[in-house]
Amino acid sequence: MISISVMAVVFGIVFLAELPDKTALAGLVLGTRYRASYVFTGVAAAFAVHVALAVAAGSVLTLLPQQLVHALTGVLFLGGAAVLLMKKDEEEEEVRKPKDQSFWKVSGAGFMLILVAEFGDLTQIMTANLAARYDDPLSVGLGAVLALWAVGGLGIVGGKALMKRVPLALITKIAAVLMLGMGVWSLYEAVA
Repeated sequence: MISISVMAVVFGIVFLAELPDKTALAGLVLGTRYRASYVFTGVAAAFAVHVALAVAAGSVLTLLPQQLVHALTGVLFLGGAAVLLMKKDEEEEEVRKPKDQSFWKVSGAGFMLILVAEFGDLTQIMTANLAARYDDPLSVGLGAVLALWAVGGLGIVGGKALMKRVPLALITKIAAVLMLGMGVWSLYEAVA
């Protein structure tokens, strides 16, 4: 059974954490060079792979004693908040344009770019933590993949316009505060 509340919490945390990341910029770059639907197909497939791996890793963590899982996820959330608060602006990376603009070439380029760039990324680690915390792999997986698809889609379609209206620093700080809150709550549950 899917928990809408778990899905919503995961969506909010992952969305805010991924928005200031390189994914929006990569999607923007690819979206300006290629057909948006082709790019999104590749990006969405790569994110689905990342979420499946993260949820599987988080599900393994649920086999550990509950207090240890809360302590571990609390520390990891606090570390994620620190990473977001200390993060410097990243410059746009060079993306080579394939000569062939076919669906398979363009979606393959988007898939490979995201698959490589996001492997072991903060949001993948956060998704594993959330899967361990809530012990609800389906709800966590759906919330995370929908958030990542939303960020990818925003980046592809209108990343530049969004970044003009909402400062990237503000988005990063909101995500860090949410992660800080989750970390403190998890550590409280570990001790209580």
